[in-house]
Amino acid sequence: MFRILAAFSFAIATSLGLAAEPTISFPKTTIDIGMVVSNLDTSVAFYTEGIGFQQAKGFQVDSELANAAGLTDNKPLDVRVLVLGNDKAATKLKLMQIAGTAPPSGDTAFIHSHTGFRYLTIIVADTSALLSRLKKLGVEPLANSPVTLPEHLVPGMSLTCVKDPDGNIVELIGPTPE
Repeated sequence: MFRILAAFSFAIATSLGLAAEPTISFPKTTIDIGMVVSNLDTSVAFYTEGIGFQQAKGFQVDSELANAAGLTDNKPLDVRVLVLGNDKAATKLKLMQIAGTAPPSGDTAFIHSHTGFRYLTIIVADTSALLSRLKKLGVEPLANSPVTLPEHLVPGMSLTCVKDPDGNIVELIGPTPE
């Protein structure tokens, strides 16, 4: 009897637009990021040698699948995967350079220069060490970075902004350098 009442109640609620939306679960709560770059080797060097990502196993997507999914106009993808850490939930940055294309870059002067994904935020353990690694690649902090964050936001931490080889802003949050 209860099942009949529950089904009847659900049918009435649905017809009135009152039924609750089904619950959506996410088996993985980390978002992977795909990024088209102008020079794959230069970008991989920036993110591995400069930032500290590690290369993981990459993958290929053939042109038919890429076309059918709406990713490319019948061009294959060769994806290099970079990770922050070894656990299953580690962030994955998927870098790719699509052969035979020369996509224009957008205005990357500031995060408000155009819409879309505008920057990556990476939490670091040692700001000074990271800045030293980046300096070896010729990468300098933007503006007056690193800047100490207000105590009410994150005590003892600083924000450093740099740009990757394509001009994308990478925001580094870590201990304030001495």
